[in-house]
Amino acid sequence: MSGERRSFGLSPEAKTALLERLARRRGATTAARQPNPATPAPVRIGDLDGQDEIRVIRSAGEVLGIANPFFRTHDSIAGPRTVISGRSYLNFSSYNYLGLNGHPRVAEAAKAAIDRYGTSVSASRLVSGERGVHRDLERGLAELYGAEDCIALVSGHATNVTVIGHLMQAKDLILHDALAHNSILQGAVLSGARRASFAHNDAAAAERLLAQHRAQHRRALVVIEGHYSMDGDVPDLPAFIALARRHGAWLMVDEAHALGVLGRRGFGLAEHFAVDPGEVDLWMGTLSKTLAACGGYIASRREMVEYLKFTAPGFLYSVGMSPPVAAAALAALGLLREEPERVRRLNANARLFRDLAKAAGLDTGNSAGHGIVPIVTGSSIAAARLADALFQEGINVQPILYPAVPERSARLRFFLCSEHGESDIRAAVAGLARAQARIAAEKPDLRALAARLGALGGE
Repeated sequence: MSGERRSFGLSPEAKTALLERLARRRGATTAARQPNPATPAPVRIGDLDGQDEIRVIRSAGEVLGIANPFFRTHDSIAGPRTVISGRSYLNFSSYNYLGLNGHPRVAEAAKAAIDRYGTSVSASRLVSGERGVHRDLERGLAELYGAEDCIALVSGHATNVTVIGHLMQAKDLILHDALAHNSILQGAVLSGARRASFAHNDAAAAERLLAQHRAQHRRALVVIEGHYSMDGDVPDLPAFIALARRHGAWLMVDEAHALGVLGRRGFGLAEHFAVDPGEVDLWMGTLSKTLAACGGYIASRREMVEYLKFTAPGFLYSVGMSPPVAAAALAALGLLREEPERVRRLNANARLFRDLAKAAGLDTGNSAGHGIVPIVTGSSIAAARLADALFQEGINVQPILYPAVPERSARLRFFLCSEHGESDIRAAVAGLARAQARIAAEKPDLRALAARLGALGGE
């Protein structure tokens, strides 16, 4: 794949020229307001990183007649269907993989926890925020992973940031997949450790980096994900376990999109490969997807969990998890164990969607058919137009645009659910194929788009 990136049809050179014009315009405006050069210029929100990209995307949407697909307000539980502005939509933009969000048992558990504990524990768990439901949830998660103990935190993103940022330090080495989630990257930056990425799902590349750099560092951590949310593929866990052991490194697996999705019972990547979960040093996951709640967790050895509970800043200095949230996750965990047929339905739905899409000539990337199926469009314009066309037909799916992904990898991401029916899936793929063909035949007015973007420099 070429390294060239195009943003809404603009070449890198044209985009650079546009941004330079914007920068010159901002500089001129600032100079006009600043008669005394000794006085520091006021901080302008418009100068923050990313603001130019936001303006370009907004203006492109206006020219192309595409409604903003982000921050749409849902008026109902976002399951296989959702309600937006009073209209029902077939929904493929939710991580509610097993349909447990809104399940009566989950809702009742949350209500009972409110009656008993209230809506907040009002303190860090170390001080006075510990509740029995916290430990029940942690024991349940530890048992699922065959781990000695578990720690649950209030945010999935913060779990990776605080745990990686706290465990690793300046003399250490962190290796992560090139497509690692932002929370992993932020944790690595926070740690101050040496950081290197390896090609996506390439265990051999990771091993070469370890062989080259491990001896110069005190500790090493290899971080992978159990199920990658952009591509819907999975790593070779046995290979990563073996290389971590050979080089004396910790292995951490982010199971955010793997729990409830991979494995016969939905127990994640270890069950998918039939390996001992104890071979992984740190199992990380989130409660907001399969478990219909909010938060993150680390399942590991008892000594590791105790260390994190007494020293990790994101746990030690944070309020404890809200009781109804912990109770909801615990109830969902029980349903995951009791009803493995939900996992079978989810995976059957994902495979059907992927196979039908492929048969229709759509690019499903590297999806393994386990809940996430991308439709790669090859440009941000095409992705945005396709998502908008589907929304008009009553199908809700989000586009992923540059710079979140390389321009040629722009896509729609379909998240399947155990509660989608076969007719839902067939209708969605048929709608996709129709819209894709129509958009391919209708070339956008790139002159008007270029003129509108160019006009930004004079605003």
